[in-house]
Amino acid sequence: MSVRTLQHIPTLAQAFVAANIQAPDPPAAHHNPILLRQISIWQGDITKLEVDAIVNAANRTLLGGGGVDGAIHRAAGPRLLNECQALDGAETGEAKITSGYDLPARHVLHTVGPVYSRSKDAECARLLALCYRNCLNLAYAKNIKSIAFPSISTGLYGYPIRDATHIAMTETRKFLDSPQGQDIERVVFVVFLDTDKDLYDTLAPLYFPPSPPPPAYSEAD
Repeated sequence: MSVRTLQHIPTLAQAFVAANIQAPDPPAAHHNPILLRQISIWQGDITKLEVDAIVNAANRTLLGGGGVDGAIHRAAGPRLLNECQALDGAETGEAKITSGYDLPARHVLHTVGPVYSRSKDAECARLLALCYRNCLNLAYAKNIKSIAFPSISTGLYGYPIRDATHIAMTETRKFLDSPQGQDIERVVFVVFLDTDKDLYDTLAPLYFPPSPPPPAYSEAD
C-alpha cells in the first residue's frame, strides 16, 4: 500500500453525504458541522499515513511488541527503538512522544492501553479513556494538527471492540468540544477489519451527528 495523505481520506462530512447518513434520533451529542470536518474513519495500514502523528498501542516497555506496536517499530526503523529506550517505559494510560523516523508520520505518540478484565471493567474503561485523553492533550501541547488512532487495547489486550469504540469517540468528542480541540485539524480513526469499520461507521453518527433533516412539509405550513 502506498502512502496515504489526508487529502485522500474523506472526512465524516464527506462520508455522510456520500452514504446519505441521517442524524440518529436521539443522538448522543449535538450537531456541530465543524467537527464533521475534523474526523475521519479509515480502513488500512496506520504506518502508511502521512499525518503529524500516529498513535502506537504500546506495551509498558515501549520497546516494541506484537500487532500495531510491532508494525510501527518495523516501519519506523531501529532509530525509533533507540529513542524509546531513553523514555524509561510508560504507565497504563500514559502517553509519550517520539519522532517518526522512517514512517510517513512526523511523530509517534506511544500510549499503553489496559489489558481487559471483565471483573475490572470500570477501571479498564477509565484507563482506556486516559489513553485517548492524554494523546490528544499531548498532541495539542506539541502543536500536532493531525493525529491517527488505532483501536487501542482491542487486539492482544482483549478489550471488547464496541465498548472501546464508545470510549474512543466519547473522549475525542469531549476534547474537540474544548478550546484546545479547535487547534486539531484532523483525527483519523484507523481500523483494519471490515467488521471494525462497520462498527465505527455505525457509532460515528451518534457522537458526531450529521445535519438534521429539514422539517417535513405540510399543507398547514
